Amino acid sequence: MERGNALDKTVTDVAAAVADIPDGASVMIGGFGGAGSPIELIHALIDRFRATGHPAGLTVINNNAGNGHVGLAALIEAGMVRKLICSFPRSADPVVFTQAYQEGRIELELVPQGTLAERIRAGGAGIPAFYTPSSFGTDLAAGKPVELFEGRSYVRERWLKADFALVKAETADTHGNLTYRAASRNFGPLMCMAAAIAVVQARRVLPAGGIDPEQVITPGIFVQRVVEVARPVQEEDLNRARATYPLEAE
Repeated sequence: MERGNALDKTVTDVAAAVADIPDGASVMIGGFGGAGSPIELIHALIDRFRATGHPAGLTVINNNAGNGHVGLAALIEAGMVRKLICSFPRSADPVVFTQAYQEGRIELELVPQGTLAERIRAGGAGIPAFYTPSSFGTDLAAGKPVELFEGRSYVRERWLKADFALVKAETADTHGNLTYRAASRNFGPLMCMAAAIAVVQARRVLPAGGIDPEQVITPGIFVQRVVEVARPVQEEDLNRARATYPLEAE
């Protein structure tokens, strides 16, 4: 999209923001349960799949496996996800993932939560591997190198990077600088750093300079696309209403 200002990273709508995610892509999705989950971007990806059959065969990196039949759970239910890398596959209502996993339709890579965060951070920082005592002596460490440091065994873990990240912010400016609302921040800053293309939905998009530099959490250098979603839905609200995506009203 040509713009008068080459630093303007805004796109017209959520459909345009996810229009080029290809089959087989690795996609980081922000959120800690419903907090910070970019529901509108996820649903736009599902809409594209329903219209075109693409993208399919995705590898998704997220803290959990989705709840109910909206957001990440709906992405899995649509048959778009080949593999899930997460820490909590069993959360409040993971019925969609559980059924898909039991039927062999989705692969799971289970990662301790602190290790997941550090693997993503390492990907963004350019650190190929690091050592952690988490998972030592468990099935999660099977096949991974182990080293002894000061008398304690540590497991070597690899960085995590992705082709795309879908992230929810509170405020953005047109250059991609971001702020977050409270706990909705969670994995967002790390995922923006670790993805080749970070796609961000924000409640407000301000002109360049509209955010106090002291308040910026994610600098625009780590963000490639921004779309304004003024009234984002909350996963928990949809699940309390027993919603299923596509929503009945649509």
